[in-house]
Amino acid sequence: MARAKQPKQITQLTVGQFEQMFPNEEACDAYLVARRWPNGVICPRCGSDRPYELKTMKFKWECPECSPGGYRFSNIAGTIFENTNVDLRRWFQVIHLLLTSKKGMSARQIHRHFGFGSYKTAWYMCHRIRAALVEKDFDKLGGIVEVDETFIGGKAKNKHRGNGRGGPGRGGIGSGKTPVVGAVSRKGNVVARVIDTVSGELLTKFVMGAVDSKVSLLVTDEWIGYHHVKKLYPHQVIKHTQGEYVVGAVHTNTIEGFWSILKRGVVGTYHKVSKKYLPLYVAEFEFRYNNHENVDYNNRENVDIFGAAIAAC
Repeated sequence: MARAKQPKQITQLTVGQFEQMFPNEEACDAYLVARRWPNGVICPRCGSDRPYELKTMKFKWECPECSPGGYRFSNIAGTIFENTNVDLRRWFQVIHLLLTSKKGMSARQIHRHFGFGSYKTAWYMCHRIRAALVEKDFDKLGGIVEVDETFIGGKAKNKHRGNGRGGPGRGGIGSGKTPVVGAVSRKGNVVARVIDTVSGELLTKFVMGAVDSKVSLLVTDEWIGYHHVKKLYPHQVIKHTQGEYVVGAVHTNTIEGFWSILKRGVVGTYHKVSKKYLPLYVAEFEFRYNNHENVDYNNRENVDIFGAAIAAC
């Protein structure tokens, strides 16, 4: 079975560069095949590596192992591009624009930029892209890891009501804010998830799922919800309430930097995000950070956020 030719890595392209790389639908089809199946075409129904190409139908294959009668499929089968009226080239343009804009782009911006017939089309496309970017399988974080929570949304009149954790002065009950917990490995990836509460049970469960048990150091603030993790990890606390922000290697500045990017995007680009769809927006910022924000900018050849996104779709 022949392997697809590996496409060139993509950084942020100008309009002219994009037009040159993807001049037509066929170029987009070929790129999708190479990114989706780098080791050869796999049947999206049964997982067989024995599909054969249909010579009279470009970018279509048949799997003889699917019964009854085999299964014919195209390169977009089982992807977010399937069953839509938008051509692949337009999808590629939206994905590239969405992921190379540091703070993202709202569906209204996408709608105006591309002139779609309706805002609903742009909204639908953006949410399908974000859903594809949710990282379900990831390597647990190692080295020095910082864990923290933040709170998104709520009514403007409640924005100064503390940090949302609950209790006197903390602005929890009635603030309408949604908690998000995150863990980041220094000079590495971030994992962020929307949670219901900042209880010790949920925070401990998140840490155990995101952080490797052999981590060299786990840093949090003094929130009581992290009390149980000290039994599981080498744990140090930075005491913000006592005016501590950096004590040697003990700080949470990296994860707070990610929160800053997320909040600037939510407030400046999306303006208002509902609790229902917040996990998709968090996934978008997480994906962009892991594939773009934390890379070595002295070696731009390592940056291929577009290719990673197409593979995920």
